[in-house]
Amino acid sequence: MAKIWDKGFDANKRVETFTVGNDRELDLRLAKHDILGSMAHIKMLVRIGLLGEDEEKALQTELQDILAGVEKGNFRLVDDAEDIHSQIEAMLTERLGEMGKKIHSGRSRNDQVLVDIKLFLKEEIQQIKKEVLSLFELLQSLSEKHKDILLPGYTHAQIAMPSSFGLWFGAYAETLVDDMQTLAAAWKVADQNPLGSAAGYGSSFPLDREMTTRELGFATMSYNVVAAQMGRGKTERILAQSMSNIASTLNKLASDNCMYLSGNFGFISYPKELTTGSSIMPHKKNPDVWELIRAHSNRLQSLPNEISLMTTNMPHGYHRDYQLLKEVLFPAIETLHTLLGMSHFMLEHIVVNEDILSDPRYEYLFTVEEVNKRVLQGIPFREAYQQVGKEVQAGIFHAEKRVHHSHAGSIGNLCTEEIRKKMEVASQSIQ
Repeated sequence: MAKIWDKGFDANKRVETFTVGNDRELDLRLAKHDILGSMAHIKMLVRIGLLGEDEEKALQTELQDILAGVEKGNFRLVDDAEDIHSQIEAMLTERLGEMGKKIHSGRSRNDQVLVDIKLFLKEEIQQIKKEVLSLFELLQSLSEKHKDILLPGYTHAQIAMPSSFGLWFGAYAETLVDDMQTLAAAWKVADQNPLGSAAGYGSSFPLDREMTTRELGFATMSYNVVAAQMGRGKTERILAQSMSNIASTLNKLASDNCMYLSGNFGFISYPKELTTGSSIMPHKKNPDVWELIRAHSNRLQSLPNEISLMTTNMPHGYHRDYQLLKEVLFPAIETLHTLLGMSHFMLEHIVVNEDILSDPRYEYLFTVEEVNKRVLQGIPFREAYQQVGKEVQAGIFHAEKRVHHSHAGSIGNLCTEEIRKKMEVASQSIQ
């Protein structure tokens, strides 16, 4: 198959193998988007008179047929195809002759791959949004279900003050709202049409970029053709940062689960089939799923730095370095989908300990409650603090193991509905 940049000579085989790398395999994920981009581009070429209506009908019919093969999972890159773009053009040329070669008029492989990637990332962001919302809804449900069950809160890894399962589950729900905010920012950056920027300096053809923007469902376009090409790498980096934020939340959630499941805490449990055993200790129930979620989340948090280092020190314009972005970003997206799904699956089966505070080790958990109680009775705060401190030192402190928190966001006022509304606002721009 002739390459679309063919000038009558072949590249050195070793050079070709090195430069292509894993691009062919990764390009399969872009097949649908490449076809959709071509469909929109062909309509525009008819609009400006570079293609006839009969040619458009024939080309669109064949592209629909190729797209059907992609959606059925039957599409493959042939051995001598350099990439997804060259194969689709070659397939059209094989079926329609010279007509197939006309679809590249007014565009470059540079803006073609930019369109593919942006359409692909938009689709993936929508899927991540759905998964984050699903986890958010589960966490809010668990928060309400267990809102009256107290558990110890910790600072400096020391027993500090009363918390609750309502607070714990609800905290992760609201943290996902912040993560959704950054995902929405990544969406806005991806939701700009680069088609028509060609190799980065536009085209002498009278391209109708507004038309392709509408056809492809972009909210706007990257107007400046140089800026459109400069978006390569930046779009990926912004999405990577958003993914890293979500991974940070999952990492902490996983760490809490590992700790709370341990014998020294015993705050939660899981069905035995969701944990693993030891090769020599028959009593063990290891949180392997959460440990792997934690480790994978740590890897995802390195993604923005990896992409930043790959794309730094390059002047504007296209560089082959950008090809490697797919090698790190595409698998990372798949990993994030898996982690969100597994976190949801595990939490669906969590069992909380409803009698944690009967353990005498948590006797001093309520010292602040007692100080505040005495302040409400008229004793100055510093004096009440000293009284309770002396009782603790003397070993005579005892308190009622109940809390009376009513302010917004506290144990007795979780603001679940308010947090839900925040999430609705954060997520509504991704659609």
